[in-house]
Amino acid sequence: MNLKEQIEKYQPYNEQEEKDKQTMLKYINTFDDVLTRNNEFGHFTASSWVLNKEKTKVLMIYHNIYKSWAWTGGHADGESNLLGTAIRELKEETGVENVKVLNDDIFSLEIICVNGHIKRGKYVSSHVHLNLTFLLEVDENEALKMKEDENSGVKWINIEDVEKVSNEKWIKENIYRKLNEKLKNKEL
Repeated sequence: MNLKEQIEKYQPYNEQEEKDKQTMLKYINTFDDVLTRNNEFGHFTASSWVLNKEKTKVLMIYHNIYKSWAWTGGHADGESNLLGTAIRELKEETGVENVKVLNDDIFSLEIICVNGHIKRGKYVSSHVHLNLTFLLEVDENEALKMKEDENSGVKWINIEDVEKVSNEKWIKENIYRKLNEKLKNKEL
């Protein structure tokens, strides 16, 4: 199934997801290059909500640019399999090797505003990330390792504390809270 079909099939959880789904589909129909950073207005990214086996903790990184504890994820960089992107980014950012996919389907979608910033010595203009989130599981005892050019910490955080450790107001109130609400209502 291609990216557009995957998004079309997705059943939105709330009004934010409904509006963002419509915008993502319009974006795909409007722009040729939505999978790389060459599209400076916005591009697709993939994130992971990474749980331990007991579903009591989330694996998070301390993101150097956002200066906050955050979920794992990153740019598609031309890859149309965004579940694969989410897994690749999880492994790169945390050092884990064994990842269990709890569901092949999109768990959440959101459009995230990214403020202008410096990355690898160059200015990146403000843009949006058209983000798909996937639900993954990792053994809590697996060794963790930072990706020093992107993060300065990797740790398991109790699921009920995720909003307390994030400094990103919109993300924690509109995404992390939503992800945890969805988990409570979903059988895994």
